[in-house]
Amino acid sequence: MAPKVLMVAEKPSIALSIASVLSGGQMSSRRGSTEVHEFDGIFLGFSAQYKVTSVIGHVFSVDFPAAYQNWTATDPLDLFDAPIVKSESNPKAHICRHLSQEARGCGHLVLWLDCDREGENICFEVIECTGFHAKDGKRVYRARFSSVTEKDILKAMNNLVEPNKNEALAVDARQEIDLKVGVSFTRFQTSYFNGKYGNLDSRVISYGPCQTPTLGFCVQRHLQIITFKPEKFWKLHPYILHKGYELKLEWNRNRLFDSDVTEMFRNLIKEDGILKVIAISEKQESKSRPAGLNTVNLLKVASSALGFGPQLAMQLAERLYTQGFISYPRTESTAYPSSFDFRGTLRAIDNNPEWGEYVQKLLADGYVKPRSGNDAGDHPPITPMRSATQDMLGHDAWKLYQYVCQHFLGTLSPDSKYTRVKIEFSVAGELFHCIGHRVTVKGFTSIMPWLAVSEKSLPQFTEGEKIEISRTEVDEGNTQPPDYLTESELISLMEKNGIGTDASIPVHINNICERNYVQVQAGRRLVPTALGVSLVRGYQCTDPDLCLPDIRSFIEHQITLVAKGQADHSSVVEHVIKQFKRKFSYFVKQIENMDALFEAEFSPLSDSGRLLSKCGKCLRYMRYISTQPSRLYCGTCEEIYYVPQKGTIKLYKELICPLDNFELLIFSMPGPEGKSFPLCPYCYNSPPFEGIETLFGAAKTGSAVKPGKGAGMPCFLCPHPTCQHSMISQGVCACPECNGTLVLDPVSAPKWRLYCNMCNCLVFLPEGAHRISTTRDHCPECDSTIIEVDFNKKTTPLKDGATLHVGCVLCDELLHSLVVMKHGKSFFRHRGRGRGRGRGRRGGRGRGSRKQEDPKMSFHGF
Repeated sequence: MAPKVLMVAEKPSIALSIASVLSGGQMSSRRGSTEVHEFDGIFLGFSAQYKVTSVIGHVFSVDFPAAYQNWTATDPLDLFDAPIVKSESNPKAHICRHLSQEARGCGHLVLWLDCDREGENICFEVIECTGFHAKDGKRVYRARFSSVTEKDILKAMNNLVEPNKNEALAVDARQEIDLKVGVSFTRFQTSYFNGKYGNLDSRVISYGPCQTPTLGFCVQRHLQIITFKPEKFWKLHPYILHKGYELKLEWNRNRLFDSDVTEMFRNLIKEDGILKVIAISEKQESKSRPAGLNTVNLLKVASSALGFGPQLAMQLAERLYTQGFISYPRTESTAYPSSFDFRGTLRAIDNNPEWGEYVQKLLADGYVKPRSGNDAGDHPPITPMRSATQDMLGHDAWKLYQYVCQHFLGTLSPDSKYTRVKIEFSVAGELFHCIGHRVTVKGFTSIMPWLAVSEKSLPQFTEGEKIEISRTEVDEGNTQPPDYLTESELISLMEKNGIGTDASIPVHINNICERNYVQVQAGRRLVPTALGVSLVRGYQCTDPDLCLPDIRSFIEHQITLVAKGQADHSSVVEHVIKQFKRKFSYFVKQIENMDALFEAEFSPLSDSGRLLSKCGKCLRYMRYISTQPSRLYCGTCEEIYYVPQKGTIKLYKELICPLDNFELLIFSMPGPEGKSFPLCPYCYNSPPFEGIETLFGAAKTGSAVKPGKGAGMPCFLCPHPTCQHSMISQGVCACPECNGTLVLDPVSAPKWRLYCNMCNCLVFLPEGAHRISTTRDHCPECDSTIIEVDFNKKTTPLKDGATLHVGCVLCDELLHSLVVMKHGKSFFRHRGRGRGRGRGRRGGRGRGSRKQEDPKMSFHGF
């Protein structure tokens, strides 16, 4: 029997491309967690059966064990010494199980993950899932490639190497450092400041070893702007009329800061009135063609010229790469390797209607050898791999692809050359000049016209020639502060200071925007918010290292040494964590310095929000603070109760929770299909029943809700046996799509409906009914709760105008004919199906049981 070879790519689309090339299109495909493509072929000289599949990014993510997840019970300082665990990044995709199953019987593993550090780290995650690390004669190979073209795939297949453990360990080191440092500072800051101020407008006051120095650059520029003191200046400009041209001359002094002295020079010039040409110079100058395109330069151009933020630009670039239109978009190199096939790449795009003629001219006349750039030893610069049109790619992706092609063609074009003419004049002892440009060779600017030199023609002058001044003007102005940083400028600063990598720079910029630390304004300029400014100024007056780039640059250097095998992974992590632990302890002691800045900028909780509901402990009214994170604040007890985010909160008929005496609230998600459900603020933050997450598969909860997450126990998860709002009372039947329970929406009249307390399944009940309620009776057929429907007299479907009907939504033919399912595949009677109480939902899951939860609509997303 032929040996089996398992190949694993980073994305399903790349797996398909690899399988298509290696099989010549002769393959069979079957579904799994990700698709599996099978075919027969030759591997290292012998016949083999191939299986090609993929992961979907990282298989595992790092986190703290469950014992450290509770924000209140865990001291953030303890996180520095806490163990970390790796768990599946996307448990519902079952990637680990999928890889393990597909690896059975395979003797060879070929890893086609992206060729960067992250990809190398995923290689070893795949090795762990497949069990190929065991020394049982199984072989592991690494394919190195820069594009998913046939040529590159075949070349990689013929030059297989071993995976690089050191690069994988470098990623492990960065993940552990960022997790422990980021979570420790974030938990402390969030708990401290959200517990004191009501209008911070941020759910999480996060800290990140890369994120915070990135914010620091933006705030530093903001502080330069607000502390800038403008000064008045004056410029002198004589005008001349010569051979049909009116020329405005520039003063060699440029400007003066004294109006009287400027006026004196003006009078001297007016008295003389005659300019003398004292020098004429011509100089041949050139503008260099660009070097190869790397990730950072692509992101800068995308932001400054195309109007795309770094995050969107990388998403578009990755899509173009996986579709085979461009080479790998994550590279630090601007130098092409000596073996690069320029002619082959040009031929791949020579039929493009936009620049086909230009490409054919380069091929016919000969292209110029590209400039020598920086060779970082990773991937070649970003280049086009095949031709495309706007109709094929869509507007945004086309703009990015178009730039990649133009840049590549620019690197193979001649430099732009022009003649610079400078005429110098003298009058009354003062010197003036004018400059003209005349382009002689367009070169690369023919394909990149926005970089062309602006031409300015000058008339002929003769040295010693005298010309009368037509008029003299004085321009008055003020010195200007620098403008706010653009994304492009910020990317340059991050690269220069070693903050982040080509892959992570867009993530850090996106984070400071999402956290409401900066806002992107016109021209993609980053303007810090009051919160962003207060944070950075707070770090500056407690421990400036926390927001300066030096410390992160040092960490990145150490991680690079790990990647090169020149430093021990454990020693680097231990050293960095030890340093940050000391800094954290000092920061906690000095937090009053930062708090003084917050106190001056933000309102205390007692002055924020509006009175909403009564506290069950003191029976005084609590304030509802709607700014992120939404929460209730009891000024008497000085307690905070987080509520679900991104929706509206109202008092629920002044009803009381039987467990703790708190007034119930009703939360409504936005949109016509948004759920509405009651909750008790105290139960939501401190679930009174143990094992809620085990029983119901809800998000992890502890004795306190994670600030900003809002994942607690609403009434639709409460197993209280007698409360009229609990899941026991309001639950109707098991959800056909997941392990959840369909619960009656208490405020959905007149469009009555059931919703799942786990997924986004909706079931619409008879519309227009006066009242629909649950009863204490259960269906003898399926154990669902019997509901009572009071129909409208005018639209009742009952005989003789009757309006009251009692029945099971699954088994009662009338009711079942009137319900409509939304976001679900099936809704039918299934014998033995439970109501979803506790563990009683084991009675069948229906055809839709394998459907993944929609995280935007599920309980986990609240």
